Amino acid sequence: MPAENLTRDEAHERAKLLTVDGYEVVLDLRTAVAPPPEEGPRTFRSTTTIRFRSMLPGASTFVDLVAPHVHSVTLNGESLNVDRVFDGARIRLEGLAAVNELTVDARCAFSRTGEGLHHFVDPEDGETYLYTQYEPADARRVFANFEQPDLKAPFTFTVIAPAEWTVLSNSDRVGEPEPLEDALARWRFAPTKPISTYITSVLAGPYHHVTDSYKRTLADGGTLEIPLGALCRRGLARHFDPDDVFLITKQGLDFFHDHFDFPYPFGKYDQAFVPEYNLGAMENPGLVTFREEFVFRGKVTQASYEGRANVILHEMAHMWFGDLVTMEWWDDLWLKESFADFMGTFSQVGATRFTSGWVTFANRRKAWAYRADQMPSTHPVTADIPDLEAAKLNFDGITYAKGASVLKQLVAYVGQDAFLEGARRYFKRHAWGNTRLTDLLSVLAETSGRDMAEWAGAWLQTAGVNTLTPSVRLDEDGRLGELAVLQAVEETPGASPVLRPHRVAIGLYRRETPDGPLVRYARAETDVVGARTVVPELVGEVAPELVLVNDDDLTYAKTRLDERSLATLREHLGAIEDPLARALCWSAMWNLTRDGLLPARDFLTLVLRFGGRESDVGVLQMLHAWARSAITHYVAPEHRRAAGEQLAEGAERELRKAEPGSGHQLAWARFLAAAACRAEDFALLRELLAGTTGVVGLEVDQELRWAFLAALVAEGAAGESEVAAELLRDDTASGKRHQVRALASRPSAEVKAEAWEAVVESDRLSNALVEATIAGFDQPAQRELLAPYAPKYFAVLERVWEERSIEIAMATVRGLFPMLQGDERTLAATDAWLTETEGRAAPALRRLVLEARDDLARALRAQARDAATAA
Repeated sequence: MPAENLTRDEAHERAKLLTVDGYEVVLDLRTAVAPPPEEGPRTFRSTTTIRFRSMLPGASTFVDLVAPHVHSVTLNGESLNVDRVFDGARIRLEGLAAVNELTVDARCAFSRTGEGLHHFVDPEDGETYLYTQYEPADARRVFANFEQPDLKAPFTFTVIAPAEWTVLSNSDRVGEPEPLEDALARWRFAPTKPISTYITSVLAGPYHHVTDSYKRTLADGGTLEIPLGALCRRGLARHFDPDDVFLITKQGLDFFHDHFDFPYPFGKYDQAFVPEYNLGAMENPGLVTFREEFVFRGKVTQASYEGRANVILHEMAHMWFGDLVTMEWWDDLWLKESFADFMGTFSQVGATRFTSGWVTFANRRKAWAYRADQMPSTHPVTADIPDLEAAKLNFDGITYAKGASVLKQLVAYVGQDAFLEGARRYFKRHAWGNTRLTDLLSVLAETSGRDMAEWAGAWLQTAGVNTLTPSVRLDEDGRLGELAVLQAVEETPGASPVLRPHRVAIGLYRRETPDGPLVRYARAETDVVGARTVVPELVGEVAPELVLVNDDDLTYAKTRLDERSLATLREHLGAIEDPLARALCWSAMWNLTRDGLLPARDFLTLVLRFGGRESDVGVLQMLHAWARSAITHYVAPEHRRAAGEQLAEGAERELRKAEPGSGHQLAWARFLAAAACRAEDFALLRELLAGTTGVVGLEVDQELRWAFLAALVAEGAAGESEVAAELLRDDTASGKRHQVRALASRPSAEVKAEAWEAVVESDRLSNALVEATIAGFDQPAQRELLAPYAPKYFAVLERVWEERSIEIAMATVRGLFPMLQGDERTLAATDAWLTETEGRAAPALRRLVLEARDDLARALRAQARDAATAA
């Protein structure tokens, strides 16, 4: 419905007109466990009373509600004609009084797409689990409201549900649940603090619920006690490790209390790990929700625990950056996401056992940012967001990871003390309110004495990424005669032609002995301004084997290499002693590969030569992901098979060499399953599954079994019967997702047709099963089978976008783009669709296709570079 796409201008006008005093929301969820209706969606009763004031009596406005049916609308005691005022997405309100009371009684739909109130039935035990997910604007699918972040209000929730369930909301429960007939009960919750609609939350179902508490003595001598909760489905309880969740939670609360000087303001702190979640997590105050994949069903590497800890701390940072102080509109989404992304790693390194968090940030998060910032859809960190569809797409690598990288540069620019003092003033000055960019800049200017407008103009209000390259001149005696840093603008459509000010460290590295490690023997920190910056502090130093600009990863820029440094990394990348410096060099080599400056097979050679020496398992897993991307998209087609066999051979070799029982061994085992392409690879996987052979120390648990079986099924070396047998071993929700993915991966034209129909022509699959089906459908080794779907893709795009929820539409548009065809014909077909639909297709849809087109064009350039090197 067009009315679903709220615009910024509409929101600003409504905010100028209204002040919202409070909501009372009653949700009757008894139908969640009733048999589904024969026709139409499964629904629940939602009754909302909103009290609000109008600055202009007699004016008109609208309230948001997406619902199959509205029973009644009552404004100030007058019953309104529902057919006249409700269009399926909005309820028109006319003749407002100075003080108003609106009651909307509606029948809302449970979701199977992860948007609104999601309904999940566990196939293992038949139990029903519910949870809400709203960002940016899906609260209107559950109750009537003014769906924009700057109309904050207190919310009072009442929920009717089966009496044996656990029912939670943002705030504490008031009293015990009130028993009702038919084994139901009524839960009442205390009014929340003034918060935005998108962070309200309700959770209901027979969740496994563990409790703890956090205590702290405050500066005024008082005591702060926060009840803690951790929840998951009953079927996952045997795998749950709430003690570690609580440990990270308490460490994070200590850290933020120490640095923010503003006590956690939302009472309790529950954290629920929920099924079929579209996101990593969501910062609902008092009731944070996470994807349940963070409950590990098998052995995982320390990188997985580190990743979970980072997400826990990211969401906790939002309690201040986002929940206490909220952006006025989605243009300033970075005011919460960039800060939470930065503070997640900052607190992780400062408060937990994961002290190498900045290594992961440099290697993984910034790779996401660099990729997004080189697309034609690049945008400033403070973006132009005209409507909700645009907002949905801006939860991207720029808003999160680039913004966080820019904040790390800001800390280097103004100093950590000034940065944190600015945050403290920001919270106190704007608590429970809404802000814009200027509100933050003003406090940072106060605390740092720096011109923040100039800094923001360069870093927050321009798009694109710079490159930094060392220029080295040696004297006759072999010492540095001059070292300069050259800055250039990465040429990307949509990027700003801006040379930014960078506070950087430049490190010089060499080996003391031919077989020794590469160590840093000199470092200088300087401001890079303009196209060329000389670094006089390093003149006269012994000639380096490696010059690393942006050492310590202080700024956001792509690092290039001089010829001597590049030659050093080709031969000695694995010898770099410092993990962060080594991660930065890996990142530099990967960027060269993506940019078509380093042949893809050269990058694969580096992974095979030095990957086994990588001490940080998170970096190793990132190398594996990059290697898979290189072999799939960047290696010239005529060399793909040979390169793939070398990669698989190397994976098996490193698997057998890895320390038994280590995370590195597990990482190589998973990589072998992903890279398998030789007959001996599939024979080994089958034997490991059957237990007829083994690798010392490698435990083939259920998750690893699915990884091995998935590779066999995609190759055609196993089929439906083997998948069915595996599901009997793992008849759970997770097992069902693995089964769906595996079945869709079979190398059969009939199977591909069924998978396509299930995703494109039907809405019977939940969001998680759509994701699994697409993942199985899109197999790199099955390019010929997938070729007929390239023209079909462009034929259905607009219909899919119009008919499906935005989450499902986004997953379909991204996941089914014919990237694997990887040829000029597909590029031409994409360009033809973009030309034909200009001015007709939704801008958000066109952006997704444009981004996929950019990935394809980049792949073709990289393939040409790889082929030219061979020639």
